[in-house]
Amino acid sequence: MDHIWTPWRMKYVKENKKADACIFCTALNSENDTENLVFYRGENAFMILNRYPYTSGHVMCVPNAHTAELPNLNRDTRLEMMDLINQTVQVLDAVYHPEGFNIGWNLGEIAGAGIADHLHAHIVPRWCGDTSFMSTVGETRVIPESITDTYRRVKDAWESFK
Repeated sequence: MDHIWTPWRMKYVKENKKADACIFCTALNSENDTENLVFYRGENAFMILNRYPYTSGHVMCVPNAHTAELPNLNRDTRLEMMDLINQTVQVLDAVYHPEGFNIGWNLGEIAGAGIADHLHAHIVPRWCGDTSFMSTVGETRVIPESITDTYRRVKDAWESFK
């Protein structure tokens, strides 16, 4: 399965493999939302920035339940997650004004899930020309703002969203 692991992702997983702890469960059980990039906690799911984003504003919707299987989520969790994804699109649209969005689930390692044991949905703002030779040839992503700035912008917009 090495072919689906980019070098930056593999480095992150190796450096953060604390007794095989799930990074989502660790974030959920921590009280330091800023450090863990959690910007919203709901009843059944939470919202977190992707620490290694494809674009600015790349966030994930994560169920509180640790499961790799979509059918294992109860109806309330699935409904809450869809509502959170919908709100996220509106918030990110207001903050970043993207030209489109990718919204998706990578279910299973072979499908591209970097964290295959705890399913999650990605919400990725997209712009014309947001990929370049840097990401395709150089295996390097160029993000125009720091993750700290992204966190502040998204969290502030989320909290003021009506």
